[in-house]
Amino acid sequence: MRIFVAGASGVLGVRLVPLLVGAGHQVAGMTRSPNEAARLRGLGVEPVVCDVFDAEALTKVVGTFAPEVVVDQLTDLPDASGDLPKYRERNDRMRTEGTRNLLSATRGAGTNRVVAQSIAWEHPDERARAAVARHERSILDSGGTVVRYGQLYGADTFYPSDPPPPPRIHVEDAARRTVPTIDAPAGVIVLTEPLPGT
Repeated sequence: MRIFVAGASGVLGVRLVPLLVGAGHQVAGMTRSPNEAARLRGLGVEPVVCDVFDAEALTKVVGTFAPEVVVDQLTDLPDASGDLPKYRERNDRMRTEGTRNLLSATRGAGTNRVVAQSIAWEHPDERARAAVARHERSILDSGGTVVRYGQLYGADTFYPSDPPPPPRIHVEDAARRTVPTIDAPAGVIVLTEPLPGT
């Protein structure tokens, strides 16, 4: 299957793409950073350097690859959790305008299948909650699948050693459990660890 992964160089995306390649899929991995292209190529992925906010360029690259499935792993998050408040509006824009552009490019490529990252907890900020809701609604209205992840922990996350409170999921497990969602029906899938004591 031909799979286009937007956000392929992110914490989850960079773990997901080699699993998809290993499962026999032909994968294009989009990143906005030219420095990440070589890394993606080394993972067996066709690297695509594009900014999701450049709608014209995005439509072109998605159409050229002609994917059967588009996977939205786009985020705009800082390296340090203490900087999260500064990045809230940037990440909200990624969820709204970025997703809108990606869905438009997907339709332009004649692709009907979209799988998109979301969160399994209620964001404490009202505007961020609204952005998450709009993001999910746009995916579901397009006939896609929303994957709600628990808080990621493990290497390269905000919780590299001590797990956060539930809902949570180890980043390696999150990547592994994302692979079957490519073939899942439209709707909402929640990927979290079982609650302690269950």
